[in-house]
Amino acid sequence: MVPSLTRAVRRRALALAGALLAVGGVLLWWLAPFGTSTPSGSITFSTGVRSGVYQHYGELLKQAMAEDLPDVTVTLKDSEGSQQNLARVASGEADFTVATADAVAQYIRDRRPGFERLRGCARLYDDYVQLVVRKGSVVQTVSDLRGLRVGVGQDGSGVRLIADRVLAAAGLTPSRDVTAVPVGIDAMPEMLEKGELDAFFWSGGLPTAAVQKLSERSPVRLIPMDAPLVDALRDVGESTRLYRSATIPADAYAAAQDGQRVPTLAVANLMVTTVEADPDLVEGFTRSVIDSRDSIGSQVHPAQLVDLRTAVYTEPLTLHDGARRYYRSVKP
Repeated sequence: MVPSLTRAVRRRALALAGALLAVGGVLLWWLAPFGTSTPSGSITFSTGVRSGVYQHYGELLKQAMAEDLPDVTVTLKDSEGSQQNLARVASGEADFTVATADAVAQYIRDRRPGFERLRGCARLYDDYVQLVVRKGSVVQTVSDLRGLRVGVGQDGSGVRLIADRVLAAAGLTPSRDVTAVPVGIDAMPEMLEKGELDAFFWSGGLPTAAVQKLSERSPVRLIPMDAPLVDALRDVGESTRLYRSATIPADAYAAAQDGQRVPTLAVANLMVTTVEADPDLVEGFTRSVIDSRDSIGSQVHPAQLVDLRTAVYTEPLTLHDGARRYYRSVKP
């Protein structure tokens, strides 16, 4: 009787131990982080001109990623803007970048090299088109720019793309009716002050530091771009569905606006990568973009407007699988 009792006790003990191991395995699976591995390696992030929002945003995002993805080394590479950024990512010269949605749509429409490889990570903040003149300028509307020297952004920038379209919507041919000066935001404010430009276009988040500093040291104002101009822009013949009517708040550049809101148009910025990018890396990268919104936004105001509810909408780009995995993980 005693040996039988001992064997029964032993069997029950083994069964209990097996059950505990099974429960422990489930708990380990539940608590373990998802994903096959922690991302590591080196990436290049193409930004923008040195004094622009893209560059400052990239610097702060690099700092955030150093904490969130410590095994990933980020190298920043300044650029002329959206069009050059897209070419770099599509060609493999860069791994991630920021570009305006209209520049993305044009890149795809033109079927430029590598267009089919581009994927979206997040919709970020909107860029607002700003047309700046000196306070005493005779310019009241975009059409008044005829015959004047106009800063239109560097050739590889999203500013150049949208400036050409706005001029065309106002009935002007950029190559004939204005003297188009292809310089960026790092040069345009000073050139306006010196009288080397009569006006300049800028497309960026609000407020853009370079425009704000200019407005605080020199008498300048913003030219309105109202609904009829935006409607005309849609008839230019380009893919313009990504533009929307918008308003520059009265306090964006208080010294330049005299307490007045200024009508304009806006377009979204997108975080862009390629279909081949590692899903774990893209998931972590996208998480850093969203989680760093407040810390980056304290220094780059437009970043405060990054919204988890709208970040998933990366039209005209397909969302990258890694980014989709992140959004699913945080979905309520």
